[in-house]
Amino acid sequence: MLLLRNASIVDGSTAEPRPGVDILIEGERFREVSDRPIKTSARAIDLAGKTLMPGLIDCHVHVVATMVNLAQNAMLPDSLVALRAAAIMRGMLMRGFTTVRDVGGADIGLKLAVAEGAILGPRLVISGKALSQTGGHGDGRGRFDARDRSYYDRRLGALGRICDGVPEARRAAREEIKAGADLIKIMVNGGVASPTDPIAFLGFSREEILAFVEEAEMANTYVAGHLYTDEAIRRAVECGLKSVEHANLIEPPTARLMAERGAWAVPTLVTFQALKDEGASLGLPQVSVDKIDDVRLAGLRSLEIMRDAGVTMAYGTDLLGEMHRRQSEEFTIRAQVLPAHEIIASATSVAAGVVGMKGQLGVIAPDAYADLIVVDGNPLADLAVLGGQGEHIPAIMKGGAWVKNELN
Repeated sequence: MLLLRNASIVDGSTAEPRPGVDILIEGERFREVSDRPIKTSARAIDLAGKTLMPGLIDCHVHVVATMVNLAQNAMLPDSLVALRAAAIMRGMLMRGFTTVRDVGGADIGLKLAVAEGAILGPRLVISGKALSQTGGHGDGRGRFDARDRSYYDRRLGALGRICDGVPEARRAAREEIKAGADLIKIMVNGGVASPTDPIAFLGFSREEILAFVEEAEMANTYVAGHLYTDEAIRRAVECGLKSVEHANLIEPPTARLMAERGAWAVPTLVTFQALKDEGASLGLPQVSVDKIDDVRLAGLRSLEIMRDAGVTMAYGTDLLGEMHRRQSEEFTIRAQVLPAHEIIASATSVAAGVVGMKGQLGVIAPDAYADLIVVDGNPLADLAVLGGQGEHIPAIMKGGAWVKNELN
């Protein structure tokens, strides 16, 4: 057992820290959390002067996206992708992200490797391959690539696979669930990083979307969708899609529909800024560079629209290749329009609901997993202390075990 004394807790539930808290950890979970001193013979660490937070959760990552050029990434040997992904995941953990939701690419092997300790990384929640129609956001073949559409299906470096028509949609969803997917991810709109689909393109028919939703419901899970435009978001939510990824071009009526239907959003503003700053120099094709500002410039407005409509928003980043190092910049980008405690909640308690572990993650409470970070400074006053590569995070615990401890 371990006792943490005099902690000042910041978890996003209030706009001020909760000071003077004692936390008793037993095994992989919090056993007791009290505003009064806990009497125990367990080893104690005094956290006076530091902030204690739940482990952070990123709800939109691609740990196998080791290159910005995703078509080239898909051609890499699986062994190289896995080793690069291990380094990417270690970096995420060292930034304080103890859980991530991979929405395109990671497979059950990577998830098991983390769980077994073969790879040092965050807890993984996965969608398996993202599902795309021919020519959609998950089809990286380009106009002159005539390879069979199944060529990329089981390449670890490919974020997506292709299926067309209701029978294929059902089979693909069932195959991903059979292979260990925790949710289904579909490409329901055009995208920046794909070569043949302008942002305004719609992906999949309504019948196909309904089929994906039914397959997910039968497996007691949900569908997440790659979505930018207002038209695409409304259509997908009307069909029962639960998790709207990106949502940059949403309008107020559709945001209100999302709130009414209980759909949530996972904005990923940092990736568009990173692509604008670095994409071309890191190999992003010009056809993709030309599409960035279509969504980047609308990002902050989308946050305001969804906040005003009462849409639940979780933390996401969607970074690629060398840009993964910018994962924590999403905090300060959102701070231009949202209060700090809401942004922190998006990466803790709100995100825990998105990954299906409400009350188990994202909180410092009895019986929850002992995922935590210790921070120098108060993130409610300055979200930048969560930035960088964990320089202001001297200690990180995942499931009751220290993965970083510079406190002693």
